[in-house]
Amino acid sequence: MVAVVIIIVLVVLIGLYLVTSYNRFIRQRNLVQESWRQIDVELQRRHDLIPNLIETVKGFTAQEKSVLLEVTQARTAAMQARAGGPAQMAVAENQLQRSLGGLFAVAESYPQLKSNENFLELQRQLADTEDRIAAGRRFYNGNVRAYNTRVEAFPSSFIASRKGWTKEQYFEVDDPQVRSAVKVDFSSLSGNQAAPAPQIPQATPQPSGLPPVGQPPQQVQPPQQGYEPPRQG
Repeated sequence: MVAVVIIIVLVVLIGLYLVTSYNRFIRQRNLVQESWRQIDVELQRRHDLIPNLIETVKGFTAQEKSVLLEVTQARTAAMQARAGGPAQMAVAENQLQRSLGGLFAVAESYPQLKSNENFLELQRQLADTEDRIAAGRRFYNGNVRAYNTRVEAFPSSFIASRKGWTKEQYFEVDDPQVRSAVKVDFSSLSGNQAAPAPQIPQATPQPSGLPPVGQPPQQVQPPQQGYEPPRQG
């Protein structure tokens, strides 16, 4: 009877583990899909802002056709890559981001464009969208990392193999400017530069009876007649 009870308890524990592990897989998969949908919404928002940006820039820089064409082609490629999964989309979106950087670099040469309210508003909206994409990417990749770890680790990998679940793709960025840390430089701010500390000359101790360094020795006058040195005590 004891052996039968032990076997029953083991079977129940194993069954509870399998059910718990399976339900955890489901929750993690749903979390990965939900976090990806948030990124997809922000990517679509960026794609919708770019045509207005191109039309605004075109009104001031009609001769920069190559830059505008590059952004247009990169946007089309990014929209077509949405059916290829996060890894393929990451490549296309990184190219689109680089082309937008080139467009904003060209805009620096046109003061009227830089001061245009429509251009400034589109630039602000794109910057906000980039921040949300970056935040969503970190959240998504964290969920993918946790899910992929369970797919590969034992014994949860047993359930994943039975259900045919494989690892999810990361949505990574390969732009060095995005990966590098932000450098803060306040040297260009007028009036905020700290004044150098004044250099206080250090007095060099001189032996008793000797002139300071760099000065010629003074001539010692002989004592006058009738002079008596002061008596001690």
